[in-house]
Amino acid sequence: MSTCTAVSRDLDEPLSGTAPTARTWLLLEQPGPWGAKALVSSHLDPAIGRALEAAARNTGVRVVLIRRPGRHADLGSPTVRRVYAAHTVPGRVWLRSATISDPARLLDLDFAALGRGDHRGFDTALQGRPHHGAPLALVCTNGKRDRCCALLGRPLAAGLATSGVDGVWEVTHLGGHRFSPTVLVLPHGYAYGRAEAHTVEQALHGVREGRIVLEGCRGSSAWERPGQAAELAVRAATGEDAAEALGVVRTEGRAPRWEVTVAHADGRHWRVVVAQSASAPPRPESCGASVLGAPGRMDVVAVRELTAALAG
Repeated sequence: MSTCTAVSRDLDEPLSGTAPTARTWLLLEQPGPWGAKALVSSHLDPAIGRALEAAARNTGVRVVLIRRPGRHADLGSPTVRRVYAAHTVPGRVWLRSATISDPARLLDLDFAALGRGDHRGFDTALQGRPHHGAPLALVCTNGKRDRCCALLGRPLAAGLATSGVDGVWEVTHLGGHRFSPTVLVLPHGYAYGRAEAHTVEQALHGVREGRIVLEGCRGSSAWERPGQAAELAVRAATGEDAAEALGVVRTEGRAPRWEVTVAHADGRHWRVVVAQSASAPPRPESCGASVLGAPGRMDVVAVRELTAALAG
């Protein structure tokens, strides 16, 4: 039987508008094996995992576990863990890092403030600091959620790490198993699907130069799915690749049709019409699904630049 990834690729399912959504990402290093719901089914204390899930709910913060690429044997609890926080909204993008020995310290964070883009509580509680190293590339490798993530994600992460690419981590979940290997690049929060090593390397190089690579891009996690599709459509139409040049300032309507206003830092605006439809024919949304599904897809119907009067 074909994997969900093979079927999606054969059907040429579009990637745009399929990124996970989070204004802020909180990453906790947790070596060893991960279960399907890793925050409560790994070697992290499940009580802490449940508390982190509860603290992040409805704040715009998404908590995930990360680990170094390679073998994942149980080596016991690490004495020191790396923690990252990244805010992805253009104009307020940042990436902070810290090291901790007790994951329970994350419960001291003000998650609502983090979701708004305020890192001062992170810095105070964890002695966090700006991350001046390489941008981060998070490769989804959790085979307990979907075998494609392990079969395709782990070799990609290991190959990148072996070739000396800095900033590569494995991550527990990015959604869209059928687009494996899936990758999230921080701090700007753009996700990629069907990723290959050269795409990830180009994306990381682009971030260092303040650019976004559009090849294989699923969208920015800062926006909901209609906004993701709209922003990528404006980039494609204008050739704009500056990382923080565009923002989604208004979304009107409801499923299955939205009008999204995208603004440029230079004052230009565009009105983008996005329509949602069910993918056909039915296909497996993950390898573990017992029935075929018809995942929603975001199609851009129109892109129109607005005059100053209409933009206001």
